[in-house]
Amino acid sequence: MTWTSGYDDWVVLIGVLAAVACALPGTFLLLRGMSMMGDAISHAVLPGIAVGFLVSGSRESSWMFLGAVVAGVITAVVSQALHRLGRLERGAAMGVVFTTFFAAGLILMVQGADHVELDPNCVLYGAIELAPLDTVTMLGTEIPRAVPILVGVGVVNLLIVLLLYKEMKLCAFDPGMARAAGINDRLVNQVLMILTAATCVACFEVVGSILVVALLVVPAAAARLLSDRLPVVLLLAVIIGSIAAGLGHVSAITVPGWFSAQVEDTSTAGMMAVMAGVVFAVAWILAPRHGMLARLIHLLNLRVRIASEDALGLLYRCDERGEALSATRLRQALSSTTDAGPMVIRLAMGRNQRQGLVTSGTDGCHLTEGGRARAAEIVRSHRLWESWLWRHADLAADHVHDSAMMLEHVTDDSIRQQLDAETGSVAQDPHGRPIPEPGSDGEPGDRTSDG
Repeated sequence: MTWTSGYDDWVVLIGVLAAVACALPGTFLLLRGMSMMGDAISHAVLPGIAVGFLVSGSRESSWMFLGAVVAGVITAVVSQALHRLGRLERGAAMGVVFTTFFAAGLILMVQGADHVELDPNCVLYGAIELAPLDTVTMLGTEIPRAVPILVGVGVVNLLIVLLLYKEMKLCAFDPGMARAAGINDRLVNQVLMILTAATCVACFEVVGSILVVALLVVPAAAARLLSDRLPVVLLLAVIIGSIAAGLGHVSAITVPGWFSAQVEDTSTAGMMAVMAGVVFAVAWILAPRHGMLARLIHLLNLRVRIASEDALGLLYRCDERGEALSATRLRQALSSTTDAGPMVIRLAMGRNQRQGLVTSGTDGCHLTEGGRARAAEIVRSHRLWESWLWRHADLAADHVHDSAMMLEHVTDDSIRQQLDAETGSVAQDPHGRPIPEPGSDGEPGDRTSDG
């Protein structure tokens, strides 16, 4: 299917406006741990919409809007009442309320099907492809009826967020402090519920009561992965939602043709949700701090650092015994005494050599001056922990090594000083091995015990 200028432009614009309107309340729902409240409200507004249709006998927007907002607010109030007074888990309370309201709305729609022009599929899945055909005249120009509605809701959401930014931010991150500061947390929460209900109503005919959840939750969730600063998260949620809306319509008219020449297009609202999911997946993988790739890199760096410190400790202990280790034997020793894999061990040994801590030659691997000083710190941490665990944790001397092996990698100067003070500045660990002096040059002692 080809792009039709004017018609497809309006479809994309309507989708972007819906995404922008949803991004603002959706972000605060996410921060409050109430993202699925948007799901509950988007389903529970259905009886209000149906009542509005039955009362007015038409699809006039004011009746639809009023009925749905009332239903949405009632949903939020009843859900929170069940959670607080009925001691139901929050998710269970929302599940009870929105399923009941949604079922009641479907019954009302079925009962009024002969009297009201109401298509359940439109309510559930939206009809953004038909939105440009339903027009109103404004300033002598015909525009889709959804545009002024979505613009109005988006502007109201933005104004409310700007006016109550401090209160909404504090209530989202620390409700207890907000109440202590005199902020009415419940009132702020009700305002957020009203914004969410109004946004769901404005968007339900465009993307449907089910798919509006994707615009409320997914852009905000993706933005949260990309930043820890609330203003940036809000801006990114708007941008991500807009990108998903634009890509959704483009994909809806192009992707089906890749697989079958007989299928020209598919649901734009559905593809908007799919594209939102794709953008989220990209953010989840590539986010600089919270992304999966960043976490894997951080985990790999951590494992390499630990293995490199274990290698320094092994070489220091070999020096104490007057032994030398070849690179092959060092790798074998690390493999047998730690849980590091072959790749991590290779990276750890390369790291020590690049940092000038270890040299490798025909006579084996040896610590440089800097490497011996760093190794002395590691071994000092290890043996101080062994002494502390033996004296204060009542562990047997032959049971302290494994715990000290883990604790030595998270020990800094201040912790070493505290351990030294609490162990009485002992000169030897429970096995009789000398504890290197702080700031020493790391010259090995003449103890021969293994550790």
